[in-house]
Amino acid sequence: MSAVAQPGQPGATVGARSGPPDAQPGQSAPVAVPRGRRRTELIMLAFAVGVVLAAYAAAGLGLNGKVPSGLAGYGLAFAALVLAAHLMVRRLAPWADPLMLPLAALLNGLGIVMIWRLQQSGHGGNPGVPISTMTSSTTTFQIAWSAAGIAAFVAVLVVIRQPRTLQRYTYTFGAIGLVLLVLPALPGIGSEVNGARVWISIGGFSIQPGEFAKLALAVFFAGYLVSKREVLALAGRRVLGIDLPRARDLGPVLMAWAASLLVLFFETDIGTSALFFGLFLVMLYVATQRTSWLLIGGGLFLAGAVVAGKWIPHVHERFQIWLNPFLGNRPYGSAYQLVQGLYGMGFGGVLGTGLGHGQPYVTPLVQSDFIITAFGEELGLTGLMALLLIYGLIVQRGLRAAVAVRDPFSKLMACGLAFVLALQVFVIVGGVTRLIPLTGITTPFLSQGGSSLVASWMMMALLMRVSDTARRPAPQPIQDEGMTQVVRTG
Repeated sequence: MSAVAQPGQPGATVGARSGPPDAQPGQSAPVAVPRGRRRTELIMLAFAVGVVLAAYAAAGLGLNGKVPSGLAGYGLAFAALVLAAHLMVRRLAPWADPLMLPLAALLNGLGIVMIWRLQQSGHGGNPGVPISTMTSSTTTFQIAWSAAGIAAFVAVLVVIRQPRTLQRYTYTFGAIGLVLLVLPALPGIGSEVNGARVWISIGGFSIQPGEFAKLALAVFFAGYLVSKREVLALAGRRVLGIDLPRARDLGPVLMAWAASLLVLFFETDIGTSALFFGLFLVMLYVATQRTSWLLIGGGLFLAGAVVAGKWIPHVHERFQIWLNPFLGNRPYGSAYQLVQGLYGMGFGGVLGTGLGHGQPYVTPLVQSDFIITAFGEELGLTGLMALLLIYGLIVQRGLRAAVAVRDPFSKLMACGLAFVLALQVFVIVGGVTRLIPLTGITTPFLSQGGSSLVASWMMMALLMRVSDTARRPAPQPIQDEGMTQVVRTG
């Protein structure tokens, strides 16, 4: 908080924000860089790199009884990447939260370690076991994608100096988000994988546009709801103590619901549909503070899910696997992936089998959709809870930035980004643990693949930009000697 103090008084910080010697009265003094915050970030990054290297060494010892020969190379490459990110944050967003970057780097590094561990088993394991398809360059590609993700992280910080400037392009981002959602359904470029059309392939290069669509739609929803929140917050009838919205104001939620259903019906992508509609609902609730919107939206989503579960074969099969995975021949057929993941986590128990000592490669596509089960088997329930705690800390820091920032658009955007990360983790972890029907979305920062990793790093950049804006004090006016100076005491 700000206070007015005379020079020489106890608690006054005269000269803490002094300008250049030739500064004139009335000019703004530059804001000093918070060295302590960035020093904390650097220390936490060093700790994260240490944990990743220890995990890498443990995986090598568990697999081959010796420390991997590439420990120094991979360690230096990963340390160089996160150090470059730290230096750019120090320059471009010095007031940003000091924990976000180390937490994201730790998850990214552990994902690389697990992918390397699975790659090694894929080449030296039992050839009779239906292991995931991995090549000798899988780990190298993941490191390359990590570099691309950190480059995108830096690019976002360079381009976006004030998050509220994105509000000018609200409908542009809305159009981009919708186009990215529609692309996988287009013939010729859209491709179907395991029953869902979530990929596009152009010239042998494949990406998941839905990973980037959620970022664009978060910006669009924030801009739209900031301008329309007063209208959408108006109450209509009161039923059972709940103020329902006016019927004329139901248009936006009905349109979002219809769009999510179109994604579900034409792309059979349960995960993207749930993320898209859930993001809109939560941001609508935050903007209007009306619980009725959550109830109406939740009812619409459940109705759409029931209809899809009956009429879409792929979605119907997912529901049946969720309800009865051990029925009949399912454990060896359609439910094989889910059942093997459950068995693996069961074998892991509370403390896990140890990195390199389990058999997570038995689960198909464990390096992408089911990487959580690999961690659950080899690190146990304890390690899995630690990973979820890291995600929870990232979400908490994002929500803290949303609360601290004053700009309504930035506040709503940060809240939406933090929530969509939490929802994505809940959807995939809930699916592989059979809490909810299984969806084919990735685990942020951990899963193999470039689209999810790059999009996750871009999300972190947006959250850190909002955090930097929220924490950055306004430049203080410089006055003549002997005059009262405005200083910050807290």
